[in-house]
Amino acid sequence: MTLISTLPAAYKGKSVLVTGHTGFKGSWLAIWLHELGARVTGYALDPPTQPSNFVVSGVERLLARHIVADIRDRRALGAAVEQADPEVIFHLAAQPLVRDSYQHPLDTFEINVTGTLNLLEAVRARRHPCVVIVVSSDKCYENTGQVWGYRECDPVGGHDPYSASKGAAEVMVASWRRSFFDPARLTEHGVKLATVRAGNVIGGGDWSKDRIIPDAVAALLAGRPIPVRNPRAVRPWQHVLEPLSGYLTLAARMLTSDDPTLCEAWNFGPLSSDELPVAALVEMFLKAWGEGCWENAAEATAPKEAAVLRLAIDKAVARLAWRPRWGVVEAVERTATWYQAHAKHGGNMAERCREEIRAYLGATSVHAPSF
Repeated sequence: MTLISTLPAAYKGKSVLVTGHTGFKGSWLAIWLHELGARVTGYALDPPTQPSNFVVSGVERLLARHIVADIRDRRALGAAVEQADPEVIFHLAAQPLVRDSYQHPLDTFEINVTGTLNLLEAVRARRHPCVVIVVSSDKCYENTGQVWGYRECDPVGGHDPYSASKGAAEVMVASWRRSFFDPARLTEHGVKLATVRAGNVIGGGDWSKDRIIPDAVAALLAGRPIPVRNPRAVRPWQHVLEPLSGYLTLAARMLTSDDPTLCEAWNFGPLSSDELPVAALVEMFLKAWGEGCWENAAEATAPKEAAVLRLAIDKAVARLAWRPRWGVVEAVERTATWYQAHAKHGGNMAERCREEIRAYLGATSVHAPSF
């Protein structure tokens, strides 16, 4: 029996708080938790895009509570934590876009750093045992341009404000863990705190600006070439369910174990074979879509973005027995099919999302190609 097969037993009847549940990843996580039998409270601003997976998949109807508020509002957040009385918290609320962070650097830091701090302080004030999973980013690492994957022990940092804010949040979480939630003293405070880092996530229901799949879908539906800003940039591509399965697996283990080594940073990325240039991903998407083309839309004065970014997942594989289940080809094909179904039929995509989750759970782990 794999740990992921024990998820229903781990979450059934549990009170779970998800911040950022109106976003792309948060909405998928809320759907999955509901499928697992959890009582989900969501805390977030209104959906950040129109359309949104939160709306088209009817996520609000699945929630025990839907709280519309800002993660920067300490009073509202503290009240929500008290009201939800969570056994598990997944903190996804964030300003998630690199290019936006150049336009709104102060907001980016306030949301990503101070917002996270507000959550941890609400947990500390509550004085109840709880598992807290803070969702960070692969961009939290100090990117030196190395061609091998970043490991959890590598330095955090960041050139752009978004990456720097995620690196700063990691430093702050580590400080609060050492100062107030020491894993060696779990019997005293009961708070188990970890951070998780994913790769570049794709999947149905993402309409965020300046992301390659939403850009591709918009262009294809309009009959235009897909604009590709950084065709040679290498990224660790994965379906949205991949990192979510990692977050759920880690939290489930933490619910049943007082192992202090679980309260650390964790990477949940793809296999190294699925770390591809943007152009290769776009070509794959066009094949799955069945038509279309792309054009180089590189901007000479564009804000700096990392040329190469890779994640090492050895720790999660070795210590949690977690592995990716869908390779990049299947992830792309499923993503294209989801958007085409939405474009053709519209309406409620909730069943489509549930079908994806069931298919994912029925898949076996992918293996690196042999040469």
